[in-house]
Amino acid sequence: MRLCELQDKEVINACDCKKLGYVVDLIINECSGCIEAIIIPKTGKFCGFFSDGSEYIIPYKCIKKIGPDIILVEMHEEG
Repeated sequence: MRLCELQDKEVINACDCKKLGYVVDLIINECSGCIEAIIIPKTGKFCGFFSDGSEYIIPYKCIKKIGPDIILVEMHEEG
């Protein structure tokens, strides 16, 4: 699967059914070439505006299912 195909899928947290957004980048292990995490920007309060630039970094082990339209992750938010 290509990055452009992952970017078209919405990421949803199975723990609280919250829509997190779309994949914008990957963290790849330089030695093994394996994906270590996906990166999703946190959106602002008003249509994505006023975002503080923070992002979700979701470890690959938290990805539970990659379907035709969504990526289902299991991520417990702290705080």
